Amino acid sequence: MSASYWFPWWLTAMLVILSMILNPSSSQSTVNSSTINIPIRSFCGRVAVISQSEFSTNLNSTLAALRKDLSVNGSYFSRAQTVGDADSVYGTAQCRHYLTTVQCLACFDSGVSTLAGCTSGNGAYVTLDDCFIRYQNYQNYYDDPTVIEDVGIGITSAGICGNQSTSESSTFNKFMEGFLSDIRVATPKTSDFYVSSIRTHSTGNVTLYAIAQCIENTTQTICQDCLNMAYNNIKDCVPNTEGRAIEMGCFMRYSGTPFFKDNQTTNIRQFLKEVDSSKVGILVAVIVGVGMIFLIISISLWFRLRKRSKAHKEDSSDLQAAVNFSYKDIQLATGNFSEEHIIGKGGFGEVYKAILHDKNVVAVKKLLVRHGRARVEFDNEVKLMSNIRHRNLVRVLGWSSEGPELLLVLEYMPNGSLDRFLWGEARGSLTWKQRFEIIFGIARGLAHLHHEFHIKIIHRDIKSANILIDEYFQPKIADFGLARFHSEDESHVSTKFAGTLGYTAPEYATHGHLSEKVDTYSFGVVALEIISGRRCNDMNSHRSDMYYLLEDAWRSYENNMHLKVVDENLDLNESEQEHVKKIMEIALTCTQSPVGIRPTMSEVVLMLSNERSLVRRMVGNKSTFITLDKKD
Repeated sequence: MSASYWFPWWLTAMLVILSMILNPSSSQSTVNSSTINIPIRSFCGRVAVISQSEFSTNLNSTLAALRKDLSVNGSYFSRAQTVGDADSVYGTAQCRHYLTTVQCLACFDSGVSTLAGCTSGNGAYVTLDDCFIRYQNYQNYYDDPTVIEDVGIGITSAGICGNQSTSESSTFNKFMEGFLSDIRVATPKTSDFYVSSIRTHSTGNVTLYAIAQCIENTTQTICQDCLNMAYNNIKDCVPNTEGRAIEMGCFMRYSGTPFFKDNQTTNIRQFLKEVDSSKVGILVAVIVGVGMIFLIISISLWFRLRKRSKAHKEDSSDLQAAVNFSYKDIQLATGNFSEEHIIGKGGFGEVYKAILHDKNVVAVKKLLVRHGRARVEFDNEVKLMSNIRHRNLVRVLGWSSEGPELLLVLEYMPNGSLDRFLWGEARGSLTWKQRFEIIFGIARGLAHLHHEFHIKIIHRDIKSANILIDEYFQPKIADFGLARFHSEDESHVSTKFAGTLGYTAPEYATHGHLSEKVDTYSFGVVALEIISGRRCNDMNSHRSDMYYLLEDAWRSYENNMHLKVVDENLDLNESEQEHVKKIMEIALTCTQSPVGIRPTMSEVVLMLSNERSLVRRMVGNKSTFITLDKKD
């Protein structure tokens, strides 16, 4: 078989074991994981295929495509298919978000070595602590991962408990069940259907680490139903200190031993606001709060004493997460910052394509000014982005400040920025499907910044020039120089304006009121640019009217003439026209004023991903959840 990925199972297993020996970090979870990519549940199908040779060939191709997708930095989920005359193969693979790319691939390879034992049948799956792989010769499980057409893999629900029990009091059982229930509730409300969280018992003796994850391309309803079943299984493990629940479409795990880093947690508080509403809960919160006041006072005094002694270390410690590159190495990789290496220009310098000594291609952002605003922006990007990994956010790989300029080393995006495809040299080349995926990806990246990282981050400068496109035409948000931390307890902060006019929300441009809804507004404008192929601040000079994009979009919406705004380069069929209308209306909801009626980015992600419910409801009856009302 040429270019075969499907090695004999014993050879695959030997390669995986060898890779673990040579690179032990890739075979473990990020923190003190007890797992070495050992399968914890697997099944082989029993329904015979028409042509075993064709099925094997297609399976090799599908698995190779899945692995290629997962090899992209920040990618945790992949779907691939190889369609044949008789026996097509549809595959999915998913890794936990606490893994590095190398660790994800190691888990995938280990799972493949297990599936190599499935020598017949039309499908199989394997679940490991760190990843999941499934393939079938039918497609309908793509949208609903619980679909099963093979009795050989029909029994999927399982709970696996550790054998060590905690010695805590009976109240600990309620603590554990409450924590797992919160994880169950929060996960379907996130953009990636993934949550990792840490909670310490009131005695302080036990800290639990827990994750939950649904197959990423499913719906919120299916995810919730799946996790409800998983929760019913995993809670039976209480009070054991380890527990797992395995369903066909989701996975839950908790442990008293860390298996991810403390800074890899999801902020789940906002997803639990509707849950903690009983009087008993309020009373408990008040009692705990009083006790916490004394603890906070003690901790704050301790931190104040330490603050001065640590002040001089602050700059270097903030930059430890990224690699400190040699200035000479970067200078050599960019041809001494030659003109032919320039791939972009910004307010404070150029961006260069660089090939490092290990043959990796990166982008180097050079800031010509070492002090003032440029230095602040440089520190912001390194501090914010070196610890964040998400498929729709550009990664900061390293930095250098030893030479005459400040340098940021970023992952390289071969297709450049989004504006190149909207009104640059590649204008008109994007299909509607590609444009929608870009809109969806930007929304997911912003939802992660606002709601799913352990702190809230507001970008402040979302625009088409700051959206980069990778080789798979997936968007990545870039340029975090103006980004700001934001407290969960503040509705907004007042700050000096910084951003790009035309994309900026009116309350921020006029009064300096900064909240996450500023990014929501900018997202709405960018989505309209993607739909129309027009700059937001260019008048519609090639048509009879003369309106800026946002005003033109609102007028078209109010007159039920949505398609008037759509890029003329798009040749849409009837179903695509209806889809564009829905997405345009979602974009307009993001630009509403006052700020309170704009949706959060998590809500936008739900609207984009659940068209069967939220979007149809929006278009059909103008529900109270989405009310379009243009205001200046």
